[in-house]
Amino acid sequence: LFSLFFSATELDCCVIPVRNNLKLIQTTDFFYANIDDPYTMECALKAGTSVRGGQTTYNPWVLIGGAATAVVPDSEYIMPTQSKPGDVLVLTKPLGTQLAVTAYNWMKDQSDTWKEKCTPRITEEKMASLYNAATLSMARLNRYAAKLMHIHGARACTDVTGFGALGHARNLAAVQTAEVTFEIDRLPCLEGAYQLSKALAAKHHLDTALTPETSGGLLIAIPEEKAVRYIKDLYELDGNQSWIVGRVISAPTPADARTARLSTNLEIIEVPHDSVV
Repeated sequence: LFSLFFSATELDCCVIPVRNNLKLIQTTDFFYANIDDPYTMECALKAGTSVRGGQTTYNPWVLIGGAATAVVPDSEYIMPTQSKPGDVLVLTKPLGTQLAVTAYNWMKDQSDTWKEKCTPRITEEKMASLYNAATLSMARLNRYAAKLMHIHGARACTDVTGFGALGHARNLAAVQTAEVTFEIDRLPCLEGAYQLSKALAAKHHLDTALTPETSGGLLIAIPEEKAVRYIKDLYELDGNQSWIVGRVISAPTPADARTARLSTNLEIIEVPHDSVV
């Protein structure tokens, strides 16, 4: 999540030293709303903040976003650089959110793409269920997932959004201190999303792990012996599943150092819609 004077990376948060051994941490993001009901965007209070005067603007299109800023001591944030061989990679939300929203809009518009490519893969009823599950997933905060990282000794983390799971894994691997390789061997996808992606061009297939997500989960490098407890504790706090999706290994060759890749034995996990709460 954080970048401390790293250059040529695509991590989207900065860590800036200020006075008294404190750090200013900030990220900014804006995008067009991709759901119909603006009320489902209301997460500010749950996140421990609020929308105040001076933070809103008039615009002819619905736009959502903002800047998140914190000033904290070193003990309250985790730099993304300390993964070690033997760590595992945990993903805290399923994939397929952006695809679900896009396909749902195609269905509403009865577009040619929906009629010609999607209808052989999914019914309108299942498409609506997939969309609802994606909306619930996007509305779920990463707050508990982030807090538990401190308790369970997480060593690196990134969110999974516009670059997809593999894209963000590559960005995270690139800033590791150790010469490691991230290998992803499982991809949890909202039920139906993987098969739906296969109806589209190859670049949209979920098994590339490069398809964009909206409000995705965290991809966390954590000691293997602590991962199961982390997943259990997170489920007890917010009722949602997380998955061990890969591992951190010693780079097999110098060229593999600080890179990420998909396993040749990649497994797709279908995540039931009713498990997303």
